[in-house]
Amino acid sequence: MMGILYIVATPLGNLDDITIRAIKTLFSVDGIACEDTRKAGFLLRELQKRYPELAKPANGEKFQRMLSYYEENENKRIPEVITALKNGLSIALVSDAGTPTISDPGFRLVRECVKEGIPVESIPGPSAGVLALSLSGLPTDKFLFLGYPPRKAGNRMRFFENAKKSQESFVSTIIFYEAPHRIVATLNELASVFGDIDIVVARELTKMHQEVRREKIKDAIVHFSKHAPRGEFVLLLHPTSEE
Repeated sequence: MMGILYIVATPLGNLDDITIRAIKTLFSVDGIACEDTRKAGFLLRELQKRYPELAKPANGEKFQRMLSYYEENENKRIPEVITALKNGLSIALVSDAGTPTISDPGFRLVRECVKEGIPVESIPGPSAGVLALSLSGLPTDKFLFLGYPPRKAGNRMRFFENAKKSQESFVSTIIFYEAPHRIVATLNELASVFGDIDIVVARELTKMHQEVRREKIKDAIVHFSKHAPRGEFVLLLHPTSEE
C-alpha cells in the first residue's frame, strides 16, 4: 500500500493561523519534507507547547523525521521521497510559510506523484496572495497570480508588459510577490509600463509589523525609497486607469 503525500499549509507569521487538521497531519506522518529543517523544527516545538493534546508524534518519537527539500536540491530529493511513499510511508511537504508549491518548491514532486499514482492530499491554510487580495479593496472576481517576477531587469520589463497586454482580453487584479531589495526597482518599472495607477503593497502579513499601503505607484516609490523595505512583499494592481 502506497503512502500519501500531504501538502500542508503553515502560518505566514501568526502561529494561531495553523489549522487543527494541519497539526494532526504534521504529527501523524512518517516524515516531513521542508525548506528549512530549523524552521520546521521550531514550528513543531511551538505546536507541542500550545497544542499538547494534538501535537503528539507518531510511534512515541519526540519529533517527526525531517528531510530538507528546497529548490536547489529538489531534483535530488524527489526520487528519495517517491521511494519512501511507494514503501508505504506518509510524507508532509511544508514550505517556510504559507501554502507549499505556490511560488515555492513542490509542484515537481506533486507532478511525479500523480504520474506514479501516489495519492496527494492538500491541507488548506494561509496563502499570502489570497490573503492580500481579500483585504486589498481591489476587484476579487477575477485575478491573475504571477508569482515572483524575473530577477533580470530586461526580463522583468517584458514580464510586466506581457501582464499588461493580458488585460486586453482578461481584465483582472494582478498579484505578484517581490523581495525587499528589488521593490523600488520593480515599482519604477511598473510605473513605466502601467502608468501612475493605484497599487496595493502588502508586507509582513499576519505579523506584528504588518503593513498594507493603498496609493499611487509613484507615492509608493517615494515611501520605500526613504524607508528601507523589509519582509516579503505582495503587490496588487488593477489596471483600469492610467496617468
